[in-house]
Parts: sequence; C-alpha cells; structure tokens
Amino acid sequence: MPPQGRRGSLRAAAMPAPQLQVRTLADGAAELTLSGEWTLGALAPRIGTLVRALNEHPKPASSIWDCRQIATIDSTGAMLLWRAWGRTLPPLLSASAEQLRIFERIAAADRQRAFVSPPSSPFEWLMNIGDGALRMIRQVLDFTDLLGRLLLDSAYLLRHPGEIPRREIFANIYKSGVRAMPVTALVGFLIGIVMSYLSARQLRNFGADVYIVNILGLGIIRELGPVLVAVLVAGRSGSAMTAQLGVMRVTEETDALAAMGVSRSLRLVLPKVVALALTMPLLVLWTTAIALVGGMVSAQLQLDISYGYFFDLLPKVVPVANLWIGLVKGCVFGIVVALVACHFGLRVRPNTESLSANTTSSVVIAITAVILVDAIFAIATRQIGMPF
Repeated sequence: MPPQGRRGSLRAAAMPAPQLQVRTLADGAAELTLSGEWTLGALAPRIGTLVRALNEHPKPASSIWDCRQIATIDSTGAMLLWRAWGRTLPPLLSASAEQLRIFERIAAADRQRAFVSPPSSPFEWLMNIGDGALRMIRQVLDFTDLLGRLLLDSAYLLRHPGEIPRREIFANIYKSGVRAMPVTALVGFLIGIVMSYLSARQLRNFGADVYIVNILGLGIIRELGPVLVAVLVAGRSGSAMTAQLGVMRVTEETDALAAMGVSRSLRLVLPKVVALALTMPLLVLWTTAIALVGGMVSAQLQLDISYGYFFDLLPKVVPVANLWIGLVKGCVFGIVVALVACHFGLRVRPNTESLSANTTSSVVIAITAVILVDAIFAIATRQIGMPF
C-alpha cells in the first residue's frame, strides 16, 4: 500500500466509530446516547446500519437524546440526525452549545423556502421581444465601439509606424494562414471533385461536356472558393481567436494590460484583423487552385477532357475580373470574421459558461455575416466579370 493510502487507513482506524446506545427507563421512555465521531469520514463505512437504527427508535417527542458524548460532529452527521428527528429539534435534547449552533444552522437552512418564480404575465412575449432588442442594441453599440477603437489605433499607427505590432501580426498570419493550408487544400480538392462529378453527369446528357470548365471556373473562382475558405476560417481561426481573448478575460490578463496602459485593441484586436485581411485572399487563391485541380482530375476521368484543354479554355471562358472579385471577397471576409471573433471574445465574462456561449455565437454569427456579405457582393457585382 502506498504511504499516503496507509496514513489514510490509520487515520480512519483511529477515529472513534459513531455509536448509538438505547436504554429504556423505568417510566418506559427511551434514552438514546450518541458517542464517537459523527463526521462524513467516520459515518461512511456504517451509514446504512446507523440509518436503520435511528429509524427504529421511538418518536423524538417521547425520547431523551444525549449528544454530549459526541467527540466531533459535522454537517453530515447533523443532517442525519435532523432527518431522524423529523426535521425538528426533540424537546428532550442534551447537547453542547457548539452542537446546538450546528443544529440551529441546519434548521434555519431547512426553513428557507425554495425560490418560486413569479406568475407569468400575459405580456411576457412582449417582454421577451424587448429584452432581445436591448441585447441586440448592446451588441451593436459594443461592435461600433470596437470599430471606433480600431480606426483610432490605425490613425495612431500612421503617425507612429514604429509601434506597429509586427510580431503579433506575423504570429497571427502563421496561425491563421499557414497552418490552415492543409485543411483548406483537402476540402477544396474534394469540393472540386464533387462539383465536377455532379456537373459531368448532367452535361453528358445534353452533349455539353465542354461547359464543365465554365461551371467550375465561375462557381469556384467567383463564389465557392471565397465562401468555403471563410466558413473554414470562421470555424477554425475565428473560434480560436474568441477562445484566446475569452481566456484572457477569465484570467484578467486584459485588465492587466489596461492597468499597464497598453491598448487592448492595438495589441490584441488589430493584429488579428490585419492578419486575416492579408491571409484570406492568399488562402482563397490557394483553395481555388486546388479545387480547380480536383475538378480537372474528375473531368478528365468522367468526360475525357485533357488537362491541357482545361488549362487552355479556362482563361477564355472565365474573365480575370472574377479572380479579382474572389480575392476582394476574401479580404472582406477575413476582416468580418476577425472583427466578429474579437467582438465576442472581449464580451466573455469571467466564467466558463460565458466562454463556451460566446465562442459558439462567434462561429455562428461569423458564418451568417459571411453569407450576408457574399449576397451583397453578388448583387453589387452582377454585371462584372460575367462572360454573357
């Protein structure tokens, strides 16, 4: 047995076991004498026997209880006796002042009524709408405050370029960009294969095999590539940013920065926004290229379209403006994801429940905002880069 376990066994053996002795007096009344250690550690080995013995004794009102020989009693032992007494102190009780204080404390806690929610109001639905509106207004105000701080920090860095947080920016570029390349390449390649496979089956029925280049080029370069990368980055890097800032809030590191006069937005938020604004277009270009390769491989296997023909036809049917639209989308999506992630990260309160809730909200709101911004781009650029 390990030394620590041996010491624990010796300590448990040294404890006087809790005892209950019952003696019948001349007038027929019962006198119950309690002795030993009435604590959690001493009661645990024989809790069942003691509960049965306490339930078998006469009613507390007609019994004499002597607790003066109890060496030590804690809340566990006191609660055991309190329940045996029917949740009331017996009239014939002999106990020390300390024991009485414990029993009175349990009695006071037992008398406290459970919280009863107020009756529902017929206007509860209106109150819920108002509460949701107030929460949304607070979110908008906090987000506007974050944008204002970033603008002020940008203006400050234009006047003092030597204080640009280069190390933080490069670190976020590596974590959000370089380390995201494998997963974006894998997903892009598989999406290209799936799109090409599904399109080839339909085009073959109409004898329009060559139009698969148009479908893959426009669909991936203009729309699917930027949105796919933004969703992956929101789930991967955006959640990590929110969790990082949230943990700093829980551990009060952000308060320490403020106490030292260091701008939180300059050192924590701005590097993340700049990093994603720079890396997202590159990730979009990388993922788009890999997705086109996957589509090209599938087209060659399904429709026997050679790689050379695919490469030669792609720039003819897909104007280069679509590539620029995709890169601009990537930059805007990166800024949106970073801002949303930092906004929810700075709203975390010092508890784990708030951390998990804000991280989930960050991912959901970021993906929703990306789709909304993409819809705005689609409307604004509907006449740009279209081959027909």
